[in-house]
Amino acid sequence: MFELIPRPRWTMAPGVVHVPDWLDVDAQRRLVSAAQEWSRDGPGARHATLPGGARMSVSSVCLGWHWIPYRYSRTRDDQDGSPVQPFPSWLADLGARAVADAYDSEIDYRPDVALVNSYRGDARLGMHQDREERAPDPVVSLSLGAACVFRIGSPHHRRGPWHDVELCSGDLIVFGGEHRLAYHGVPKLLPDRDVPDIGVAPGERINLTLRVSGLG
Repeated sequence: MFELIPRPRWTMAPGVVHVPDWLDVDAQRRLVSAAQEWSRDGPGARHATLPGGARMSVSSVCLGWHWIPYRYSRTRDDQDGSPVQPFPSWLADLGARAVADAYDSEIDYRPDVALVNSYRGDARLGMHQDREERAPDPVVSLSLGAACVFRIGSPHHRRGPWHDVELCSGDLIVFGGEHRLAYHGVPKLLPDRDVPDIGVAPGERINLTLRVSGLG
């Protein structure tokens, strides 16, 4: 049922590669289980508050470094101040394999920070840059559960033209090079798409974003 329409890999823009169905169902189940365990640790997942006071509709938990708009900390400063959860070595290995497969080249890639985001209902992510890192290494994005529209544009401004792609459970996006700082976002979920039985809640999308902080 999930393979009726072939979805070839696509270089959306220089340095931006979409690899459909990169994670098999067993790998998706393992990641969902890990994400659910991380979200229960300590104060759990939270809806981060932006500097202007608005709360993000996406809930998130961090590994390695705790992201607070717009900085990183080793402690969960906007929660209870406890140490951030460690970044597991197996997840770094998965990130390295993702970059190598996307770019079809062996690259020394060792991510040390992850944002694990949960989208439910009308949650979305506005156009933004991932620019708190001090390293130029690519960003790895892994999708689990409900499909969504992923939008990526220019590194210079939020305005179009944009490239939109439908991301399904198991898909991989890597963006780096001249598009490492491209504005990108998730304007909507697509809850009517089929989802394999991987343990997500109905209509939920989980996204793992892996980055190299460059913070030492």
